[in-house]
Amino acid sequence: MKSFNWRSTAVALLALAVLNSGFVNSAHAGIVETAVMVRSDRGAQLEAVQAQLNRADVRAAFAKLGVDPASVDQRVANLDESELEALALQMQDAPAGGDVLALIGVVFVVLLVLELVGVIDIFKKIP
Repeated sequence: MKSFNWRSTAVALLALAVLNSGFVNSAHAGIVETAVMVRSDRGAQLEAVQAQLNRADVRAAFAKLGVDPASVDQRVANLDESELEALALQMQDAPAGGDVLALIGVVFVVLLVLELVGVIDIFKKIP
């Protein structure tokens, strides 16, 4: 009698598992446009740009150039999605102190050309 109970329990569990497997939710996939995936949050980009423009040194540079900070805020708020994204990327990628390595490279090239032409004698020749 015990084997009958064990078998009936096993069969009942197996039948329940088979029946339950038919009710598993399946994932539904669809095509998503590239523009939707690439477009990021306007609010986050606007906050990032405003954070950069609200710095004291930037506001001082605006005042030095005669630009009203309120008009800058208004213009940034009126930017469309692509312009705001481009501005945010440019501000994110811009080096903080300028491109120092490029400046050093240009100075070196100018000194090298002047040395080769004979205008200066910076690179001493060792006998």
